[in-house]
Amino acid sequence: MLHLEKKLFFIYNPHAGKENIRGKLYGIIQAMSDAGYAITIYPTRAPQDAIEQVRDLPDDYDLVVCSGGDGTLDEVMTGMMQRKHKIPVGYIPAGSCNDFARSLQIPNNMDQAAEIAVRGVNYSIDVGSLNDRNFIYVAAFGIFTDVSYTTKQEMKNVLGHMAYVLEGMKQLMNVKSYKLKVTSEEATFEGDFLFGMITNSKSVGGFKSIIGKNVIFDDGVFEMTFIMRPKNPMELQEILAALLIEQIDTKYMYSFRSSRVVIESEESVPWTLDGEFGGEHTHVEITNNQRAVEIRMPEEVRDTLVAEEEEGY
Repeated sequence: MLHLEKKLFFIYNPHAGKENIRGKLYGIIQAMSDAGYAITIYPTRAPQDAIEQVRDLPDDYDLVVCSGGDGTLDEVMTGMMQRKHKIPVGYIPAGSCNDFARSLQIPNNMDQAAEIAVRGVNYSIDVGSLNDRNFIYVAAFGIFTDVSYTTKQEMKNVLGHMAYVLEGMKQLMNVKSYKLKVTSEEATFEGDFLFGMITNSKSVGGFKSIIGKNVIFDDGVFEMTFIMRPKNPMELQEILAALLIEQIDTKYMYSFRSSRVVIESEESVPWTLDGEFGGEHTHVEITNNQRAVEIRMPEEVRDTLVAEEEEGY
């Protein structure tokens, strides 16, 4: 009789995306079993459920595998951050966006992703803290924060970065801006801002090349972008032109890397964390927790990331 020594906790959101996981469960569980794991299976029942389940998991588990959208991954990683003993995490994307999986080159094919989850290699990634909340790849506010989720995928596929900008332009007539003071070791500035984004990803909302180049997932810093509110049509035109060619116009935008930033405002600012509502705040302290959690990825992707880091990519 085969003795299974390794223990795996499989937690999934049965409602993620188009509920495709329902027809894939057998293959996923078979892949886990074939890799020599004894499996505990848990479907989430409510928002925040995954946080509690992972936080309270016994230490004798060797691997946690989650399946769902970016929100499910966010909850699992948040629960892991609340543990003293961290357990590696495998991810089987099943949502509609799957930004972080795209950045790590984890395929949308759930059978292939399951194989990576149980047979891939561990890679330590940075995890963000926004006050008492955690996020994996993006904390954002302002005009573009819901563009990612209102733009049709067909439009993203055809127009790419342009689609993001065009969709955001539709909102400019009713745009809300926020008067902020932003403080970090690298930069301090004040102004009236349409948008802010703190990221650790090569893709946000299904769009690439809107973050900046040379993103490294374990370097201890985030890529930060803030866009000021234009005072007249000429300034608006300059901002849009800069966005279209993916360049930072320093007259109206601030872009820098930092491990910590404090953002203060007179009125409450609604934040989005990994595509989910992150609360409204007048004082936000965002901190990078370097290499806080291990995630499974394809070995060749890990090797490429390590090589890029060593070369100072």
